Amino acid sequence: MKAVELLVVGGGPAGLCAAIQAAEMGSTVILVERDEHLGGQLIKQTHMFFGSEKQYASKRGFDISELLLKKLSELAEKVTLMKGTTVVGIYEDGVVSLEQGGKYFKVKPKATIVATGASEKTLGFPNNDLPGIYGAGAVQTLMNVHGIKPGSKVVMVGAGNIGLIVSYQLLQAGVKVAAIVEGGPKIGGYLVHASKVRRLGVPILTGHTVKEAHGTNCLEKVTLWKLDENWQGISGTEIDIEADVMCISVGLSPLSELLWQAGCQMKFVQPLGGYVPARDENLQTSVKGLFVAGDVSGVEEASSAMVEGYLAGMSAASFLGYKLFNMAELRQDLLNQLDSLRHGQVGEKIRKGIAELQIVNEAAASVDL
Repeated sequence: MKAVELLVVGGGPAGLCAAIQAAEMGSTVILVERDEHLGGQLIKQTHMFFGSEKQYASKRGFDISELLLKKLSELAEKVTLMKGTTVVGIYEDGVVSLEQGGKYFKVKPKATIVATGASEKTLGFPNNDLPGIYGAGAVQTLMNVHGIKPGSKVVMVGAGNIGLIVSYQLLQAGVKVAAIVEGGPKIGGYLVHASKVRRLGVPILTGHTVKEAHGTNCLEKVTLWKLDENWQGISGTEIDIEADVMCISVGLSPLSELLWQAGCQMKFVQPLGGYVPARDENLQTSVKGLFVAGDVSGVEEASSAMVEGYLAGMSAASFLGYKLFNMAELRQDLLNQLDSLRHGQVGEKIRKGIAELQIVNEAAASVDL
């Protein structure tokens, strides 16, 4: 069993920023990523980011990924990368088991940052297992990572930011988007994203959902219908749309299995995507020395995940005894950035959800910054 100083689980935007911050403060870091590439969702995001210059505003996701990887390469003496490696478990005694290439081994970190992200939710309806029905993230991977068009005519289910952005990217790739379907009374994403697809003639059907998918060997047609005030389908309102692809974009669920296993205090918070860990302002969970960042701690935008990554990296490094002369100032700047990113109606829900999770008992000691 190998003793390590700081283990970062997940090589997406939050994990990369956490590893960079902790290494810059002097900590030795092992960064574990189950895929063969680093960057997570960033590598398939071709749209320009919002926020401020500190969150790489006006840069595209894949460019941001390159910037972060360049920073990481400059810290090679401090950061060990383990790609194609899965964290199998985090145990009560602090031991972490990993699997790489069919071989299992153990490490015992002095501190751990879990930045495992989130997985796509799905919908239940007849024939929802037909080939041609994807999560929106899977379609984004096909197009933007592998250069493969998923089909010729798409129905997008969900008008949040992901659904709207992927719809626009499909249009850019020459794929027809027949309709965007949203169960709620209004879109959940930013108007700027909705305006781009509306200008290109794509209808956005609010108050609708999927009744049934049709096809023999693959998707051929989608039946939609209106929803009443109780979210029940209304007979007689059916709409049939021929399509060979359906994208499901109805939200994400935090990938929190490791946190449950580690014994973290967990709570279901709907605005944050599901079960998320209680933590203090420094992102330390109820398990001393275990920190979180990014979508595993509550589903938000990638900009927020990066800021949380820097905050978790600073907190974990401080927990390990590494300090900066202006740490309090830097910490406050990160908190201010998060507050700025959590604006508007959705941001207000996120802030309220996070407030429910603040650890108040003395058993979960806060990090002294």
